[in-house]
Amino acid sequence: MNWGTKILLGMGCFMLFIIAMVIYMFAKHDGDALVEDDYYEKGITYNTTYNAEQNMLNADAQPKIVIDQKQLVISLKDSASYQLVLMRPSNKAEDLKFEGKTIGTNHLILVSRSHLPKGMWFLNIQWRSNGKDYLYKTNLTL
Repeated sequence: MNWGTKILLGMGCFMLFIIAMVIYMFAKHDGDALVEDDYYEKGITYNTTYNAEQNMLNADAQPKIVIDQKQLVISLKDSASYQLVLMRPSNKAEDLKFEGKTIGTNHLILVSRSHLPKGMWFLNIQWRSNGKDYLYKTNLTL
């Protein structure tokens, strides 16, 4: 075997390695939790999201969050219909979505912790109260 054949074999092996790595990366990260399916649509409607966050800040309507051993208790300022999303950064399959209306005179949202694994969660609450939309985002560690 001369040096020309060795160079060609080396280049061929290197190209096969690069192609295999590209295929592996696309196959492994197909369901990446940090990439949203409707990324562009959310970008177009960003103004509504921004306005809802500003409504929350202007009305001083930041929710009060208490983490107990058995449940997650969120208290809103007024009675509202809400959409609560708990996202797990480490596993997209564990993401949870709740919808409903607040409970009682304290305007509570109750979430059982029995099905929530310990670790970091992204909390996203959207609610509508008195004809205005509100949005609150934060990180929780359970």
